[in-house]
Amino acid sequence: MKNANSTAILRAQEVAYRYAGNGHTLPPVSLEVAAGACLAITGASGCGKSTLARCLTGLIPHLYRGEMNGAVWIEDLRTAMTPLWQLSERAGMVFQNPAAQMLATTTENELIFGLENLGLARAEIATRLEDVLAQFGLAALRKRDPRSLSGGEQQRLALASMMSRRPAVLVLDEPFSMLDGDAAADLTAALAGLAAQGMAIVACEHRLEWLELLPGLRTLHLTSPTTPPETARAMPPPAQKRAPFTLEVRGLSVRRDDTEVLHNLDFCAHGGEVVAIVGRNGAGKTTLLRALAGLQRAEGTIAVEGEPPDLGMVFQNPDVQLFNASVREEILYRIATPDREHYAWLLSALGLERYEDTPPLLLSEGEKKRLALATVLMRQPRDGILLDEPALGQDDGHKSRLLRLARALADAGQMVILTTHDLALAAQADRLLLLADGHIIAEGTPAAVLEDTDACRRAGMRTPERRAGGER
Repeated sequence: MKNANSTAILRAQEVAYRYAGNGHTLPPVSLEVAAGACLAITGASGCGKSTLARCLTGLIPHLYRGEMNGAVWIEDLRTAMTPLWQLSERAGMVFQNPAAQMLATTTENELIFGLENLGLARAEIATRLEDVLAQFGLAALRKRDPRSLSGGEQQRLALASMMSRRPAVLVLDEPFSMLDGDAAADLTAALAGLAAQGMAIVACEHRLEWLELLPGLRTLHLTSPTTPPETARAMPPPAQKRAPFTLEVRGLSVRRDDTEVLHNLDFCAHGGEVVAIVGRNGAGKTTLLRALAGLQRAEGTIAVEGEPPDLGMVFQNPDVQLFNASVREEILYRIATPDREHYAWLLSALGLERYEDTPPLLLSEGEKKRLALATVLMRQPRDGILLDEPALGQDDGHKSRLLRLARALADAGQMVILTTHDLALAAQADRLLLLADGHIIAEGTPAAVLEDTDACRRAGMRTPERRAGGER
């Protein structure tokens, strides 16, 4: 029974959950969040942060099959006993994968949809619409199909859609993971303002540098007995030694509708290199990777020794490349004579051993990213791999694994090209390309590029330390 003396607007009492047909579990968790308070939930990839977020908003037990114990209250409503439509009027959640909650055919209609469901007057809807379009920098995208937006732009849209509804409780699952520095700073300011107005905010996040700027932030660290401890594992070269080669890109341009996304790019990348591409949301980073992989129609030349390169690509959203019934089937799909030793090495190197029989879409977002990488590496592309935002959903331990794997590929003569908003990850590459307005505006060693303050400012690479006025 709910404690009548509790001042919490959100309360969980010994909440635990086990998914049907899946080894993932959430051990018992208790927490309270008062109106105007901010709580950060941290923990290793796969420890149950997203599961807890679903429990806190009532998506569990209403939309997921499994066994839930304990209880959650949102204000005076016990979630398990209250219809989801009623809970949604008081609590909102922004998913880790924002594409999963896009419903409308334009950015504007996506924002209007949630407001209309609240039964607001047309004048109020119009006011809130213009407010969030301006606040989240979406005005120029108002007529765009959400599916055509970059991952970071989709994340800003999902945040705007939920925050425009002004719920009493706002739960965010990795809200900073796909945002550039300027957008992250804007979100931090927006969250601080909403908390000051009395909204209870819960954010599941690996990167705390922005959340730590929120006044009075409390942190809850989740642990799980099913999450193995991170150990330093040897990373032997995953492929036979590749002869030296150069990827040459000349005059690369890409147009989408009436917009030129990339303009006349010229650069080279070499076997044995790890190259990071950084830029603000919508700068064209994903488009560039898709062009290099041969998945995007483009003008210009992309060649290795006069031929199209053989590069495997791991997408920003792993859901679009996972479709088999188990992790094992996914990795071995359409490989007639698989190298079993290489398969076993991939499972170990990417922390997937215990999931061989698990359906891929039941994995956490970070685990799905690692599985998508395993499917690409199992095919052993000749020239290397392209990683679109590989740090999404990854804790520090798994990011360390990723870097060791990238270095092993480079040591074997292949190239690794990745996009990221995680500047700590980008700083460990051999070379950094800074993309802005469809152009490469700086390139070189990470240290040299990151010291170019004008270029970094143009590319939206603000950090918590590099804010307006120099204050943190």
